[in-house]
Amino acid sequence: MKKFEHPYKYAPSYQTRVAYFSMEYGIDQALKIFSGGLGFLAGSHMRSAYDLKQNLIGIGILWKFGYYDQERKRDQGMDVLFMERYYNFLQDTGIVFDISVDRHPVKVKAWYLAPEVFGTVPMYFLSTDLPENDYLAQTICHRLYDSDTAAKIAQYILLGQGGMKLLDLLKYKPDKIHLNEAHGSPAIFYDFYSHKSIQELRNKFVFTTHTPVPAGNEVHDILFLKKMGFFHDSPLEEIREITHEFSDHYNLTLGALRLSGRANGVSKLHGEVARTMWGGYQEVCTIDHITNAQHAGYWTDPQLKHQLEAEDLEALAERKTALKKKLFKEVADQTGKIFDEKTLTIVWARRFAPYKRADLLTWDVEAFDKLINDMQMPVQIIWAGKPYPMDYGAISIFNKLVEITKPLKNAAVLVHYELALSKLLKQGADIWLNTPRVTREASGTSGMTAAMNATLNFTTNDGWIPEFAEHKHNAFVIPVADPNKSIEEQDREDLQNAYAILNKEIKPLYYLNKIQWMKMIQNSMNEVVPFFDSGRMAEEYYKKLYANSQ
Repeated sequence: MKKFEHPYKYAPSYQTRVAYFSMEYGIDQALKIFSGGLGFLAGSHMRSAYDLKQNLIGIGILWKFGYYDQERKRDQGMDVLFMERYYNFLQDTGIVFDISVDRHPVKVKAWYLAPEVFGTVPMYFLSTDLPENDYLAQTICHRLYDSDTAAKIAQYILLGQGGMKLLDLLKYKPDKIHLNEAHGSPAIFYDFYSHKSIQELRNKFVFTTHTPVPAGNEVHDILFLKKMGFFHDSPLEEIREITHEFSDHYNLTLGALRLSGRANGVSKLHGEVARTMWGGYQEVCTIDHITNAQHAGYWTDPQLKHQLEAEDLEALAERKTALKKKLFKEVADQTGKIFDEKTLTIVWARRFAPYKRADLLTWDVEAFDKLINDMQMPVQIIWAGKPYPMDYGAISIFNKLVEITKPLKNAAVLVHYELALSKLLKQGADIWLNTPRVTREASGTSGMTAAMNATLNFTTNDGWIPEFAEHKHNAFVIPVADPNKSIEEQDREDLQNAYAILNKEIKPLYYLNKIQWMKMIQNSMNEVVPFFDSGRMAEEYYKKLYANSQ
């Protein structure tokens, strides 16, 4: 398979051979195989690994319908569209092989993404969309994060077992296999079946956990997993023995932590939370932290970067105004509302999940009404984000915001929140609003790329923020609510503090002290890079997770 070898000589410090498994990759807007932050992170990792000439390849799934296309219904509420995708830039490797799903053979084809297409390491994407398969087998690779449990487990088997079989066929013998979340866990059990050595597993596998939220740490019926082939062909008694799971249920995250040699959380704070969460369980590997980061070269507007390096804050402000106008064309196209580039513009944009509190500012109706109708120091607010397509609670919040903003001239909700719109929003916002309940956001990365584009973070002190933000120096930070209070009381405290900072600090600074505002932007842009550029992150994975010593 010489055609698919690395097209570059590995840098001396990156000789360790690594295979990176992820369910999603946000590499480019044209390749719709991502849903949100996990994919954006993986995409940036693959770009930086290429920049650094690391001995690493990426393995994923070629999702026929992607995640979904976010559309609108007649009343402007959210609608979901699943559309077939075809890509002329992917190469057919000619590799076809079998995996076993629910005791049935399933054909898998491997597609190749060459480094020169998007500037990534060599990448391989697995597909079951083949005429040799029956319809049920073909649908395994149809929808990213399928809501059907059996389909979801079949997808994990495709990534894990399929990825391992592909490595064998490529004769690519990795020193380390990096599981980006626990979806690829069947790779562990496929490997175990060939040698029956826990120590060999721990020498080979490393694991990144991304969420402290229970819903992100999947638990399934262990007999169902066994029936589906999640554990390959090992007897259940053997699986129980090596995973120390003797109940009726199996926790994917806990299993990966027990069978990997090293693991990491994705921010300093998340590392502490993860060690607290999992530290009481026996046989759990060491959990370090490697703070997430994003690829500055991909995300940063080149002119903003040039003006920053030239220390020309006036030109920087002019470019920011031009980017706001560009964003507002999209707002007008989607909503029929024309925004003003001179007005303070707040953006909340990310995956819709309850703990992220997308609609936090609307919870105090009186305060929100005053904010929206302030003629002296006006604001414009934009919301965007993609709920899981079957998460009707999150969709109802999205639709509630649509209804609230319909009659408002200075508030809008956008659809199609993918890489392209994400760039527009980050480059066109003045304030990037981030409102997760503290300790629920493992990292969060959207604020990093916003900061790279002359946008100031206005945020709770969660995820990556404690490692970056200094209030009124490079960001606006909402104080941490009293953790001894109830969730409702903490929410109320966060809401009150958010409005106090917005009305007493952010708005006056923007309208009455533009020099200090631009100095904050300068601080933010200078301080977010290099630490929160994914080059640092990709290097740190080699030093902390891929090193040979246990």
